[in-house]
Amino acid sequence: MIMRQGQQLLLPANPLFVWGSLIVAMLLNMLPLGRVPWMPDFLALVLVFWNVHQPLRVGIGAAFVFGLTMDVHQAALLGQHAWAYTALCFFATSIHRRLLWFTVPSQALQVLPLFVAAHALELGIRLASGGVFPGWTLALAPASEALLWPVASILLLAPQRRAPDRDQNRPL
Repeated sequence: MIMRQGQQLLLPANPLFVWGSLIVAMLLNMLPLGRVPWMPDFLALVLVFWNVHQPLRVGIGAAFVFGLTMDVHQAALLGQHAWAYTALCFFATSIHRRLLWFTVPSQALQVLPLFVAAHALELGIRLASGGVFPGWTLALAPASEALLWPVASILLLAPQRRAPDRDQNRPL
């Protein structure tokens, strides 16, 4: 793949860091702050990020398992989050090659429809099973997830940006 001018060559991603970041995101979702509709879904954000940057390491199966875990934790309809996360990761994997050619702010705009579709799918499943409408503040969650995309890019790619062996003669 041809790199853009000025783009930094990244080290391979450490599998422990990838899976650790997914577990930390799941734990952030599980904090007992009370589930408010406008709160961003950190696990969905990190799942999409790693499906874009490491699609062979984090896949749809992992999204399904994390979704079932979130369903059990939130006492939601079993499969509600699993289906949404699976669809989210499928579409993130399908656009990952095209998405990486854009700058990070442009990427945030392009993943916004993915987050909107995932929240709409969760809402549709919740309403079809007889749940109540959480309110229009639910529309703020995908926007906040898209706004967190640059922050996630900086934090999650930081370990890959360091030099493997630092010395005075290697500019990487």
